[in-house]
Amino acid sequence: MRPNFPLMRATLTGALGGLLFGFDTVVISGAIDALVRLYHLSPQNKGLTVAIGLIGTVIGALGAGQVGQKLGSRETLRITAVLYVASAAGCGLAWGWSSFMIFRFIGGLGIGASSVLGPVYIAELAPAKWRGRLVAAFQFNVVFGIMAAYTSNYVIRTMHLGATEWRWQVGIAAVPAVLFLVLLFGIPRSPRWSASKNRIDEALAVLKMMGEPDPQAELEDIRAALAAEHATAHEPVFRWKYRYPLFLAITIGAFNQLAGINAILYYLNNIFAAAGFNQISSDQQAIVIGATNFLFTIVGMALIDKAGRKTLLLIGAAGCATCLAGVAWLFATQSHPGALLWLLVTYIAFFSVSQGAVIWVYIGEVFPTSVRSKGQGVGSASHWFMNAAIALEFPVVVHSMSTATPFVFFAVMTAVQFVVVLLVYPETKGQTLEDLQRKLLSAD
Repeated sequence: MRPNFPLMRATLTGALGGLLFGFDTVVISGAIDALVRLYHLSPQNKGLTVAIGLIGTVIGALGAGQVGQKLGSRETLRITAVLYVASAAGCGLAWGWSSFMIFRFIGGLGIGASSVLGPVYIAELAPAKWRGRLVAAFQFNVVFGIMAAYTSNYVIRTMHLGATEWRWQVGIAAVPAVLFLVLLFGIPRSPRWSASKNRIDEALAVLKMMGEPDPQAELEDIRAALAAEHATAHEPVFRWKYRYPLFLAITIGAFNQLAGINAILYYLNNIFAAAGFNQISSDQQAIVIGATNFLFTIVGMALIDKAGRKTLLLIGAAGCATCLAGVAWLFATQSHPGALLWLLVTYIAFFSVSQGAVIWVYIGEVFPTSVRSKGQGVGSASHWFMNAAIALEFPVVVHSMSTATPFVFFAVMTAVQFVVVLLVYPETKGQTLEDLQRKLLSAD
């Protein structure tokens, strides 16, 4: 039995926040050099221009759990859609560097919140059999948004719009943001959130609508889990008994960025320029990278409920470490620049089929219902904090040391990830959220 239409509509709507997430985070790669020239930015301020949105993302990710627990994922996603619209329009119309930074920060708040609540919303709607693939739809849309941003940057570049080119590149995101906002008014609340607010009939109706095989039994399981947590329903997530889920969420979020993925995506044009490619050629190479990311995320989505989360993470870490070491060698020796594209394509393929497809699914699975949104916020904040730090320092390290240096660091960190996943991470595929809750907490 395949997912029904209401489930697919709700999943795709929740996942549309991922498209905006992907688009907004990497679209800066096409505009950053124009901003550097226009506002005479130093390497530090160049890094800050990229990182300011990520700083907003950390705050949005940390705050989303609390708001989502109170209002529900659906209502909070509507707030994020408004932030996306305001950010895209504001960045496109910015009247100076300061105003651009403010609107990019606002967009970061929306990205952070949607990175938490989009996967949570989908996970709490989806039957266990389909949860991995449906939550991975969020990541699918993230990488589709990345590919769309690179393609959009290239197409706008070929239009020769002169001084307004960068404004069109960053402002065009307002179109899908408005669509996201409209679609959010046509989907149901999470049944787990409804049950937590004692809206039992509403929760049962949504479970039936979503095609749950035994909605009454699933509702009773949800209610039993909520009842067991009632005494601590409003407790903070930073409690000793949650140390194992917290460790898993924080480390998978951090390792995701210590692999260098977003630093590479944000500064892709600069990386290719360092290897001798011109601007148009760099834009074209970026589209190839984006398309690889997109295609192999589909492969990861197909494998996630079959091969399992842990297996994919191990395969990906081994492949990524090898490719990153190759890129570091290329820049250190200043040789074989033609191999750069193929090393990065292979790296992206390994990353997309593993960490790219797994991270948001895994973080959404390891926490109990009462703190799931908060836990997702912690994992996302770890991801975005590390993202912001690396994005801020990447141009500084390259300027003061060499282009090879950050790639050496990324390769080492990815090798460390392989060891940690092998020794510490549990497999979560094919289990209900309530079963996982009992196992992970008892593992303490």
